[in-house]
Amino acid sequence: MFKISEKGRGIRDMFDAIAPRYDFLNRLLSLGVDRRWRSFAVGQLQIPDGGKVLDVATGTGDVALEIASRTPESVRVVGEDFTQGMLAVGQQKIDASPFGSRIFLVNAPCEAIPHPDRTFDGVTIAFGIRNVVDRLAGLREMRRVLKPGGRAVVLEFSNPRSRLFKALYYFYFRRVLPFLGGLFSRRSAYQYLPDSVLEFPDQETFKALMEEAGFSCLQHFDLTFGIATVYVGVCPD
Repeated sequence: MFKISEKGRGIRDMFDAIAPRYDFLNRLLSLGVDRRWRSFAVGQLQIPDGGKVLDVATGTGDVALEIASRTPESVRVVGEDFTQGMLAVGQQKIDASPFGSRIFLVNAPCEAIPHPDRTFDGVTIAFGIRNVVDRLAGLREMRRVLKPGGRAVVLEFSNPRSRLFKALYYFYFRRVLPFLGGLFSRRSAYQYLPDSVLEFPDQETFKALMEEAGFSCLQHFDLTFGIATVYVGVCPD
């Protein structure tokens, strides 16, 4: 059985606390552009009729719902998260959607995915890999449950390369975002967000980590001046 570290428990408790306001603040703090990022990421999947997709760190289910809305009715989606508060909000959204019979939620960490080898035709994780304490272990688990030829799609914040835009971005992330987050939710959680983004590896370093985890045909796409990046890797035959 996987044992969550002290750091992992702290991250889980933090997301439990902010779950009720999480969606509202996502839309507010990103000015709604996070929806376009998720849509682009889901568009990188290639899921056949009757296929299965796993959305790791599903949170409140936004990506799982996006996948269901863009795939045939025969496709099943599993959303996995280690935060029960997020899953509770996600289940309400799924129940209110037309896709309630196609999306199933599971409480589990990325480092210990509770599914057999070669189960899924695609795996996604959006804004979650930086919160995984052992990222290499998490990526290896994602590769393990993928069928040969299946794609892993990772959407994560990144650091812009333009000096001017980076300066504006850092000011917003370090000053404005924690202030606004504190008005509506827990300030410490929205201080953690910029700290975790700024320590996240650059695109080439993260692709090297995906390669170490066993993925091939690696590529990445920078979005909105490099605020976010989508990484795509294939499970080799």
